[in-house]
Amino acid sequence: MFTKILIANRGEIACRVIKTCRKMGIETVAVYSDADREALHVQMADEAVHIGPAPSAQSYLLIERIVEACKATGAQAVHPGYGFLSEKREFQEALAKAGIAFIGPDAHAIFAMGDKIESKKLAREAGVSTVPGHLGVIKDPDEAVRIANDIGYPVMIKASAGGGGKGMRLAWNDAEAREGFVSATSEAKSSFADDRVFVEKFIEQPRHIEIQVLADGHGTVLYLGERECSIQRRHQKVIEEAPSPFLTPEVRKAMGEQACALARSVQYKSAGTVEFIVGGATGQFYFLEMNTRLQVEHPVTEMVTGIDLVEWMIRVAAGERLPFAQDDIKLTGWAVEARVYAEDPFRNFLPSTGRLSRYTPPAESAHVRVDTGVYEGGEISMFYDPMIAKLIAYGPTRDAAIGHLRQALDEYYIRGLSHNIPFLASLMSKERFVKGALTTNFIAEEYPNGFHAGDLPADDPTPLIACAAALHRRAAERDASLSGRFAGHDNIVPHRWTVVLGGAYHDVEVRPAAGGYAVAVENEALTVQTDWQPGQALLRALVDGRTVCVQVDRVGIGYRLFHAGSRVDVLVLTRPAAEMHRLMPFKAPPDMSRFLLSPMPGLLRSVAVVEGQEVKAGEPLAVVEAMKMENILKAERDGTIGKLHAVAGESLAVDQKILEFA
Repeated sequence: MFTKILIANRGEIACRVIKTCRKMGIETVAVYSDADREALHVQMADEAVHIGPAPSAQSYLLIERIVEACKATGAQAVHPGYGFLSEKREFQEALAKAGIAFIGPDAHAIFAMGDKIESKKLAREAGVSTVPGHLGVIKDPDEAVRIANDIGYPVMIKASAGGGGKGMRLAWNDAEAREGFVSATSEAKSSFADDRVFVEKFIEQPRHIEIQVLADGHGTVLYLGERECSIQRRHQKVIEEAPSPFLTPEVRKAMGEQACALARSVQYKSAGTVEFIVGGATGQFYFLEMNTRLQVEHPVTEMVTGIDLVEWMIRVAAGERLPFAQDDIKLTGWAVEARVYAEDPFRNFLPSTGRLSRYTPPAESAHVRVDTGVYEGGEISMFYDPMIAKLIAYGPTRDAAIGHLRQALDEYYIRGLSHNIPFLASLMSKERFVKGALTTNFIAEEYPNGFHAGDLPADDPTPLIACAAALHRRAAERDASLSGRFAGHDNIVPHRWTVVLGGAYHDVEVRPAAGGYAVAVENEALTVQTDWQPGQALLRALVDGRTVCVQVDRVGIGYRLFHAGSRVDVLVLTRPAAEMHRLMPFKAPPDMSRFLLSPMPGLLRSVAVVEGQEVKAGEPLAVVEAMKMENILKAERDGTIGKLHAVAGESLAVDQKILEFA
């Protein structure tokens, strides 16, 4: 067994690998860029080596720097995590040449499965069902359009070396195929230094299901069940679970056996994932790709199988045999994972960067696991993936696991930058999600007009109204006790208030009661028990026996409450003040409709128009690159360009003016 392992990665996955190494008694070496000097993975490792400037192309993607770090520290093996160099054949070969073990498959398997075009050809030869499509490299937009017509719309244009949703575009017509080819090749070249793309049929009402495989290089190849990964946005997974609520034991066995057949065809060893797309109407499954690395969502498989995948990757790399057989793999209970990202769901999920001024994850337990690579005071950089953490919940049933995840999301407290926790909590509350009626179109169909601030909780908002009234009453009591008045001249805390929530006025009455407050909302009587104090971030209340977790921020004279996927601003007023508030005029924000504003901080990659040019609705105006993704900004209506306020190559702040219409 190795005594020292270098982790050629950063963030939560580097921290995750370090935890298993500690458990196994193996020393760890972290590598870091200028942007990660104070990162959590650097603090956790036994040693750390600086490998270059912040851009990954000048640090984490430089093979020679990683090899040098291994030699300098005496690391005998490298775990690549996911992303970066994890699926680079050249990396495995360079390590082998230096006598350093790669904790993953051999170079030939990485090459065979890492190229999406070649892997589909191999899959066909191995008897694996594949999606209809054209597996040749597309040369230009005209050829993309011709091939798309031959296959039949809709089609998916995909980068051959792609992953993580990058270099992928869905096209429903010739114009979208032409534009998609340009965007996919540009994004693929930027992200993977490989601009090859191919076209395949887009399966409608699809489910994305993947099979976890584990092979030891001594002839044993096993499948460890499946993961349901259909909840996606822009082809990036948002929620994952194991097992799938869709698969029958017969289909699971068929998919697992095909996944193992593919792994055997390339003499695979280590952990890997074979991804399938399943037609919702037919149930027919098709091979998508094989990821020759550890997946982001691997924890849900670990939770239901009890197998530490990182540990077995290390043991296999050290030459050990798997001590269990296929019949020994049992799926027990249910696990659901939510990816917590630094992005603003209320602004079309635009990336968010900055410092975590407050960061308190939910407590870990037998039901809750948090895989993270950040800490309070740390920074989310513009240079890397904006993932903050993975939140995993486990329960004996799917409903129990969802319940634990909803509670944990309500308890997750992050401030200093925008995050997607309200959106994740909203997903968990959707009736369709609870029923398991999932497809990769789920988010687009459930949120056709986007995700909006101010949407009330999917369930009854009355407990939220009661909590707001109780916390305000408690704050008012505290303020009254600190008023400094002489005895006999104490402030009197009123019992009757009006809670303004979601634009609606609710008359409430709040009186002290044993262990809390008796709250009457309209004609409904509730009891609220809480130990909340003014200034606390989290209100955990017992409302008529039901635990309600609400995050509380003070905003002006009111409160901003976060609960069950909702972000609502609340005012609690005395009755006379409420009547005055109803009569207050509304002040409209300034009209910015004439301007094209940058929806995110990023790089203005290109401007497609000039001053005085007439444009039609839907025409591209500019391309902004952020978090390695290209975002095409289009005209919302016909008009004439009046003035350009920014030029290509300029770094933009959120809401910075790019151009102005005449």
